Amino acid sequence: MPIRLMLVDDHTIVREGLRLLLSQEPEIQIVAEAGEGLAAVETALVTRPDVILLDLMLPGINGLEVVRRVLAGHAACRIVLLTSFAESDDVAAALQAGAAGYLLKDVLKPELLDGIRRAARGEPVMHPEAQRKLIQRLSQPKPETDTLTERELEVLGLIARGRSNREIALDLHITEGTVKGHVSNILAKLNLQDRTQAALFAVRQGMVPPDR
Repeated sequence: MPIRLMLVDDHTIVREGLRLLLSQEPEIQIVAEAGEGLAAVETALVTRPDVILLDLMLPGINGLEVVRRVLAGHAACRIVLLTSFAESDDVAAALQAGAAGYLLKDVLKPELLDGIRRAARGEPVMHPEAQRKLIQRLSQPKPETDTLTERELEVLGLIARGRSNREIALDLHITEGTVKGHVSNILAKLNLQDRTQAALFAVRQGMVPPDR
């Protein structure tokens, strides 16, 4: 039986290139394509492919949310992120969401074919650079919210909800300068680089729902 494959990327030329590259392989049958997050979920749940090659950045909902929704309705599907970036947060989040692997778009055809086959067999698939980033992340001390004060936890939760420093100051009835001080302390204590990382951290800690 051929591997029933679905392609998901918001760039038509990328899907066309993948289709041209992979349709020549008798062991692979491309059963569906999508260029947007919600359409990808709907199509996957109807066509029920064995493997999905999925870009991380999509219009609508992103690739991570596509992984969660597809696996919720089609648990046997193996989803491999095929993207241009290998940030440690993205790799870890993809695996936590249930992805079978993480490949970069600089892979050669034999590597891509091997990844598809391995995913179909239920084996993990990991680009060397993504693997390096993941190991680097795991080797770092895990940040803990225990080091944060009650006020800093409040500020962190509001950052995750997309509030600006001014809005946080109004919500908590403190000055904007005080908020900036709290934000600096939060980043330093949690070993984070910016507000985006702080927001992602708060979501992973369950401080706000993921759809925020």
